[in-house]
Amino acid sequence: MDNSSSKPVAESKPATTEPQPSYVKLAMRNMVRKRGTSLKHFALTTIGLLAVLVGLAYLTR
Repeated sequence: MDNSSSKPVAESKPATTEPQPSYVKLAMRNMVRKRGTSLKHFALTTIGLLAVLVGLAYLTR
């Protein structure tokens, strides 16, 4: 009976040995699915970074 209970575990093992998608691959897939949100966040990040750089340049002149 012990062997029969280990068979389902052995059968489920190959399913878990499949390589899971990497974090980068999942992030790229999400960016493709949600183009508008990704572009908006990219634009906000760019504007924010430029504002910080211009502000630092102004303060350190």
